[in-house]
Amino acid sequence: MDRPLLELCGLGRHFVTGEQEIAVLKDVNLTINAGELVAIIGASGSGKSTLMNILGCLDRPSEGSYLINGEETGTLSGDELARLRREYFGFIFQRYHLMPHLSATQNAEIPAVYAGVRKEERRARAREILCRLGLEERCEHRPNQLSGGQQQRVSIARALMNGGEVILADEPTGALDSKSGQEMMALLHELHDAGHTIILVTHDAQVARHAERIIEISDGRIVSDRVNPAAPPRQRRQRLEKGPVQNESSLLAAAWGRFAEAFKMALIAMASHRMRTLLTMLGIVIGITSVVSVVALGQGARQKVINDISAMGTNVIDISPGKDWGDEDAAGIQTLVQADLEALKAQVYVDSATPTVSDSELLRYRNVTANAQVKGVGEQYFRVRGYEFEKGSGFGAEDVRLQAQVVVIDKNTSKKFFAQEDPIGKVLLVGSLPCRVIGVTKEKEGPFGNNQNLEVWIPSSAAMARLLGQQYLNSITVRVRDGVSNQIAEQSIIKLLTQRHGRKDFFTSSSDTIMKTVNKTTQTLALMISAIALISLVVGGIGVMNIMLVSVTERTHEIGIRMAVGARQEDIMQQFLIESVLVCLVGGMIGILLSYGVGTVFSIFVKSFAMKFSLVSVVSAFLCSTLIGVVFGFLPARNAARLDPIDALARE
Repeated sequence: MDRPLLELCGLGRHFVTGEQEIAVLKDVNLTINAGELVAIIGASGSGKSTLMNILGCLDRPSEGSYLINGEETGTLSGDELARLRREYFGFIFQRYHLMPHLSATQNAEIPAVYAGVRKEERRARAREILCRLGLEERCEHRPNQLSGGQQQRVSIARALMNGGEVILADEPTGALDSKSGQEMMALLHELHDAGHTIILVTHDAQVARHAERIIEISDGRIVSDRVNPAAPPRQRRQRLEKGPVQNESSLLAAAWGRFAEAFKMALIAMASHRMRTLLTMLGIVIGITSVVSVVALGQGARQKVINDISAMGTNVIDISPGKDWGDEDAAGIQTLVQADLEALKAQVYVDSATPTVSDSELLRYRNVTANAQVKGVGEQYFRVRGYEFEKGSGFGAEDVRLQAQVVVIDKNTSKKFFAQEDPIGKVLLVGSLPCRVIGVTKEKEGPFGNNQNLEVWIPSSAAMARLLGQQYLNSITVRVRDGVSNQIAEQSIIKLLTQRHGRKDFFTSSSDTIMKTVNKTTQTLALMISAIALISLVVGGIGVMNIMLVSVTERTHEIGIRMAVGARQEDIMQQFLIESVLVCLVGGMIGILLSYGVGTVFSIFVKSFAMKFSLVSVVSAFLCSTLIGVVFGFLPARNAARLDPIDALARE
């Protein structure tokens, strides 16, 4: 004898309400064979709907055994029960339970999506079934564009999508007029004649008369199980071929199909609630904009400082008297002399070197006067400091040796005294020393912006002998030869001068040291501001989580429908995770675009430097958006996946 398709032994179902336990089903023993048309009847509250839910693997029994084709269901996991719903059962609900935002074809093909059927195959099968059910003109219509009878036909098509070995019809005519009800029963008879097992759950005796077998339930117990002699005669019909449930081209293709469906549903959910989606994104947008802008601002400022330091001289080391900057005794130390300069120039690691003596003097040309910074320097000064000439040239070693009365002026001095004429060859009175202008340097931006002071340079020998009357140098600047370590050169200079002076009465500072300080400072500031920006990202992430939790509550009914047609827990979780990540990614993209807009506005109002955007910061922003979506979307997604199918379906 063939094994029954469905077999219940001593089955019971209890619910706990407060401190009271209510028995809805009691010691139910029932077998249903393949190909039967069975009606389960009973009054409201008799337990027939609970029995149907257990038969369809939407609910679990509290006790007893339930076997499907010999497979015990009591020990199966949620995903294994979902597999049984996909492979054996098709549900026809009284209230249809169609997705309002999907067409008839899309509603019908949902079970095949979770079965891993390729898009082309499932779309063709859905259309074929809908056409067989007389809906060929309604395939692309949404539920609100269909009559009640047409919506019920779509639910039948969905039930048959994966084959529908067992059709569970819950009050199939309850929401239909009499004509549509008759058509529905005719369709069920056709399915029965084609070999499907049909289980009707109804309180209507007229509907039950269509069944070959009538099972009556009262107060949770089966009180009658009889053959119906008045059942319409069965006619053998051609059965619609079983759907390609196991015809997965590959695990990857099946997973991709479910992912594409989840992605599409996420887009539909976002589009359906635009304002909510925008408000959810707002925190992410602000956070990403802040982080990217801060990083770009920090990189731009850092690059500006580096460029300015480089402009002051590449691999430059300054030697000054005293222990350090601000040393009160530095003015009394007069040990840096010309001989030290010559000794440094002779070293293999030195590219060039220059002395510096300076003072503030009054400049005069004709009737124009102004105070300026006068520096006495060597012939290699302009190479050491990286100056370029707009007109003329600098002085040479011979000019330094002869204490020549020549002067090189900067752009500001040229504008002040020679706005309407060429300064080359003109005599400019520097203090009490008349000097002939031989060169004008190009404008050079300093580390703190454009220098508005007037600055002129004369040979150090002339400055010391003719202006200042001193024999010592205020400082010496060395440019290290290319390829030589700045740190090694600095240590060698300290060793050399310490030996010459007999003690270390000077200190050195290099562009390398300044660069390290700048890097450390900018990194600290960027880290601090980024931390503040990250707080806004976290706040945005919490907002995403809250909105997604609300979304789960709003869409509980949809989740129940998907579970009823075979969605796994991971499918439900994937859908909500994708939606969360998508919201965060779109917010991240908007944030990045806004940060570029901030950079454009910044460049309009700030000319000294520009924000510097890097690919690393943009990619990091995308990764950060994705991580926020995953982390803060996990809890809502898990809550959605853990919903009970029965409770979810009951929510409208």
